[in-house]
Amino acid sequence: MGLISRKLFPACESMCVCCPALRSSSRQPVKRYKKLLSEIFPKSLDGPPNERKIVKLCEYAAKNPVRIPKIAKYLEERCYKELRFEHTKFINIVTEAYNKLLCICKKQMAYFAVSLLNVVTELLDNSKQDAMRILGCQTLTRFIYSQEDGTYTHNIEKLVRKVCALAREKGEEHQNPSLRASSLQCLSAMVWFMAQYSHIFADFDEIVHGTLDNYEPDTHNEGDAERGEPHHNWVDEVVRCEGRGGAIASCDTNPSCMILRPRPVRKDPSHLTREEIETPKVWAQICIQRMAELAKESTTMRRVLDPMFVYFDSGRHWVPQQGSAIMVLSDMLYFMENSGNQQLILASLIRHLDHKNVAHDPQLKSYVIQVATALARQIRSAVVLAEIGFVCDLCRHLRKSLQATVESVGEQESNSNILLQNSIEGCLLEIAKGIVDARPLFDLMAITLEKLPSGVVARATIGSIMILAHVISVASVSSRSQQVFPEALLVQLLKVMLHPDVEARVGAHHIFSALLIPSSNHPRHEVSSLRSGFLYQPRRWHSNTASASITALLEKLRREKDGTKADKCGNSVHDDFKEKDIAEEDWKQGRIRKNSPNFYKLSSIIDRTAGGTSLSEAEPRIMKFSEDQVAQLLSAFWMQANLPDNLPSNIEAIAHSFVLTLISSGLKNPNDNLVVRFFQLPLSLGNISLDPHNGGLSPACQRSIFVLSIGMLMFAAKIYHIPDLNDLLKSLVPCDFDPYLGISDDLQVYVKPQADIRDYGSATDNQLATSLLLELRNKIYESDTVIMDILVQNLSGITEVAADDLTKQLSESFTPDDAFMFGPQSILEFDQSQAVSHSKESLSFDGDFPMHSLVEDDVTSEASVADISRFIPKMLPSPSVPHVISIGQLLESALEVAGQVAGTSVTTSPLPYNTMASQCEALGTGTRKKLSNWLAHESLQSRLADKSSPTSPENGHLALKRIISSDYRAQGDVLPQDPWLAMRLPPASPFDNFLKAAGC
Repeated sequence: MGLISRKLFPACESMCVCCPALRSSSRQPVKRYKKLLSEIFPKSLDGPPNERKIVKLCEYAAKNPVRIPKIAKYLEERCYKELRFEHTKFINIVTEAYNKLLCICKKQMAYFAVSLLNVVTELLDNSKQDAMRILGCQTLTRFIYSQEDGTYTHNIEKLVRKVCALAREKGEEHQNPSLRASSLQCLSAMVWFMAQYSHIFADFDEIVHGTLDNYEPDTHNEGDAERGEPHHNWVDEVVRCEGRGGAIASCDTNPSCMILRPRPVRKDPSHLTREEIETPKVWAQICIQRMAELAKESTTMRRVLDPMFVYFDSGRHWVPQQGSAIMVLSDMLYFMENSGNQQLILASLIRHLDHKNVAHDPQLKSYVIQVATALARQIRSAVVLAEIGFVCDLCRHLRKSLQATVESVGEQESNSNILLQNSIEGCLLEIAKGIVDARPLFDLMAITLEKLPSGVVARATIGSIMILAHVISVASVSSRSQQVFPEALLVQLLKVMLHPDVEARVGAHHIFSALLIPSSNHPRHEVSSLRSGFLYQPRRWHSNTASASITALLEKLRREKDGTKADKCGNSVHDDFKEKDIAEEDWKQGRIRKNSPNFYKLSSIIDRTAGGTSLSEAEPRIMKFSEDQVAQLLSAFWMQANLPDNLPSNIEAIAHSFVLTLISSGLKNPNDNLVVRFFQLPLSLGNISLDPHNGGLSPACQRSIFVLSIGMLMFAAKIYHIPDLNDLLKSLVPCDFDPYLGISDDLQVYVKPQADIRDYGSATDNQLATSLLLELRNKIYESDTVIMDILVQNLSGITEVAADDLTKQLSESFTPDDAFMFGPQSILEFDQSQAVSHSKESLSFDGDFPMHSLVEDDVTSEASVADISRFIPKMLPSPSVPHVISIGQLLESALEVAGQVAGTSVTTSPLPYNTMASQCEALGTGTRKKLSNWLAHESLQSRLADKSSPTSPENGHLALKRIISSDYRAQGDVLPQDPWLAMRLPPASPFDNFLKAAGC
């Protein structure tokens, strides 16, 4: 315009002096921001940056925000130009200008944020110079900390992978710690941003992996830990001694997972020294600190921990001696102490056992559980474990491992399962030590036993519950002083004691004894008893190594309780191998040691109790029973003893449980009726064992029942101070009466160690038992009067029952308790059909049972339990016992009652609840008693008539037909075509109406 004004319009130059368009460009002032931008760069490459001009530029931008886009565009273009020429100093000036803009023009960030992010992206992509990438990480870090909302969340999220790639670079050409430190500093800012604005990036897994790649232990703390006294857990000693071959090769050194890791010092990014700022592991720890702050609830906790666990799975990070898992998770526990979410880490870790990376690798599972054990120890040292849901998961994995041990075909697979079982029990022990209230654990056990299937799965489940019971006992979960045995668990244990599986029944007794009197446990024999049946049926259980390993494991539990620890690692390993070899040899020979029955330390309790010391003082941790529970136990012992498929181990278990029940009842004065029933039970068992017409039991089984009855009677006499009875019984019964069972000096029934159990019940053994019983029968019958006189004389002084009443009660056959037989949780519900249905259901531990494990030829065992009449006492004809009514009379009385109910006037106002309940109870009590007596009479008549077992449905059908036909002939009525129609229930009664009203 100046040229035009001078050439074309010369007058305009002198006239329009105020027109800027007509003025010369040289006379127009330069825009100030351009001048300030040019002044921030030095004249030469070696010149220093002008900090004052940079601040002046930013202050100008703050006052003139409309100029900020042009300023940012200029800086961005200048950065691209200097990157091409690799002018590092000028690039530093550009990034410094952006940093000043972030500080001074924070409210106007929208004008330059995109430009800044473009510059950062360009810097991060520069692979030629590490300095440029460091500069990009630092600039991005300042940008993240300058955010006041989540506007640029997605812009930042796009740069996550670039920064993580810098943090994970490896190799000799990438040994620059400053680059990794800067990238980790940027990652820590990203974690802070996610926690601040409640948004987790999609590539958060990459942040976790990049952090863990650079996480290293604090060498100072580790040195202190190594110089300190080691606190190794016995589980690792078992792990070392149980490992063979290559399965557990990494466990040959002292593990550090059981040493409580020292508390790490929290790092504050604003108070780091220059050396710490350039150290990657410092920023990695800060990232872990902020991840712990991010995990405030279960959802975010899982989002943080899942990528960690996957990272640990990818390498050998779970191995306690070599991996970083124990170190990282331990530090996270310390960082989360204030939030109270420590137990979520433990629960998530145990839940990770079901992950596809771990589920099918027993060795990796064992390493994960060892880490969980260390975390449990660390948690319980500070707080009480309130959440115990993961105990169910551990027991489920233990059950799976026991089952896999059965089905394993190779030694390496078997060793891996042994290592897993050792690790699980160690973890359970540490968790149990941090639990105050054991009632949830008892409920867990009851729920699991309620759905117990059959076959190998049943035995594996019982084994896992048995180990849990021992763990509760050893860990002393609660003071349990004067605590009553949990009712729900007792009901389920009694049902399992009648389970079709012989080994499952023995396992139920072991669980019972472990919980009742913790000091009565001796692990070696208990596991041997549990697995004894598998030796005779190799197709069901063909791994003696599994039995031996769990034997050694439970022995470790006993050592943990007693406080005995090995002084040297070598001695511990030698002892462990010796224990396992002894257990394996016991299994190969099919024997059990006499000096290791189920009564570990039990004899001392008995001696102190018999000597006059209160049982509460002798063993304060023993659990107690109510009177109803004692009656149910005695009824269960009666029914178990009459099962025809019992082995010597079952007889021993019944005797042991009877002894424990007798001891527990001594904690409080039982009523006179219970005292009499304690003696009535063995007397009735003795009568059954000597009955020559008892076709339902083999002679070998009758011989075992006789030993059981003598042992029970002698032990009860010792507890109630009747020495004359014991002297008489010892003179009557020779020591070698039973080649498989014996009675020790402590009056405890045990399986003889030299006996070959595989010959038990054979034709030769039955023939020998028949001859022995024949010889002994006359001697016992001659002494019956003397035994009765001794009992009546002594019990009349102990109880308030008259001598005549004592004689009558002791002479009667033992009758199971009505509440036990016909109560709301009747034991008769556990019949064959229910056992089959349970085998198809899922346990509370797990729901994926292989069907081939459930298909077992347990027909004989299931039939022995399914036959109800076998559980009813075998009543001998006696003048003191009134004649039972026939089925016709029973139905007639029922119809009469129903007619009375139908004829009564119906009132419009409903009866009160208490009145209706009392009427229903009165109506049902008499009917149940009549039905019980009729079933007993039917069982006796069918045996005397057919000389065969009543387990056959045809025999029961014929017996019922004879009774009904005779009854109808006496009344002159026509015999119904189907005899079972006579057992139809009468019309509706108030009890039925009550059940409908109650919603049953």
